[in-house]
Amino acid sequence: MSVREVSAGALSQAVYELFLKACVVPCRDALDALERARGEETGAAAEVLRQLSENAKIAYLKFAKEGKTPLFFERAGMLIGTIAVSDTVREDSRDAVKELEKMKIRTVMLTGDNENTARAIGNQCGINDIISDVMPADKADTVKKLMKRGKVAMVGDGINDAPALCSADVGIAIGAGSDIAIDAADIVLIKSSPSDVPAAIKLSRSTMKNIYENFFWAFIYNIFGIPLAAGLFIPVFGWQLNPMFAAAAMSLSSVSVVMNALRLNLVKIYPHKAKYVYKKTDNKNRDSGKDNKIMKKRIKIEGMMCEHCSKRVKDALERLRGVSEAEVSCEQGCAVITLVCDIPDDVLISTINGEGYKVTDISDT
Repeated sequence: MSVREVSAGALSQAVYELFLKACVVPCRDALDALERARGEETGAAAEVLRQLSENAKIAYLKFAKEGKTPLFFERAGMLIGTIAVSDTVREDSRDAVKELEKMKIRTVMLTGDNENTARAIGNQCGINDIISDVMPADKADTVKKLMKRGKVAMVGDGINDAPALCSADVGIAIGAGSDIAIDAADIVLIKSSPSDVPAAIKLSRSTMKNIYENFFWAFIYNIFGIPLAAGLFIPVFGWQLNPMFAAAAMSLSSVSVVMNALRLNLVKIYPHKAKYVYKKTDNKNRDSGKDNKIMKKRIKIEGMMCEHCSKRVKDALERLRGVSEAEVSCEQGCAVITLVCDIPDDVLISTINGEGYKVTDISDT
């Protein structure tokens, strides 16, 4: 609790206000240590740790190794409890890191957490290169140092990540992140899925390769076509080209470039398909027959940022057999679906998670 009293985070403030009502006060010694630690080279956690009791130190180290951040609470000068909080690692994070390694891309974790916590999270994600205890103001400088070794793409979602996103060669923001991070980034991952990072790189590489191919064939085509149409080969080889065929050949050149560009639709940017794949059903599967029992379910969803997100979820749900209608609101963060037959909750959860969003609750209405 000592560190969290001075934090502006929503979770920190909520826990702080709740315990103040219960007459639980923050540890002042640790708060003072935190204030002294600000602006120094060492992290606040290390300084605060020196002020805590032996039991608190043991708890701190235990939770840190598990990738959790402990909140300490005291009453009348005595430590009465500890709450550990941690970030949930997305299921596809480890797969995303593996895919980047296959693409010969080095992945580095840049975080303000202490080394033990960072190592625990890094092990879950499969990241070996970790830079921990980085203050928000130093993230941009760290990115600039990495840029001396090669091209750097920075992925972030917080306000503190905005300077680093601007400094990197390519800034990639998570769609569910802060508005400042989104504005500072070059690319925004609408689905907020880590697997979209290697997918975006694959798509960009394929796009550049396609552009180079179009340039090559366009130049070759014109290098031979223009002199032939102009009659420059008549004195030497006797070759000539009817103007009508020249016009048709020019149109064919444009068509070939467009057809080559359309090959991008065939590029596989994801290593595997989603767990559940559903084909769109026709209207006869959505009728409200007399024998069908109409049911409604309300689904709370995290990660939807705009109307585009709402449409993605709506289309995904309405592709399920048995869903006659889906009403999705990104502002309320929920979806209300009308069912003509029972659909297991795990299928609904997998469908929405497959689109890059998170289901927090499902209830009948």
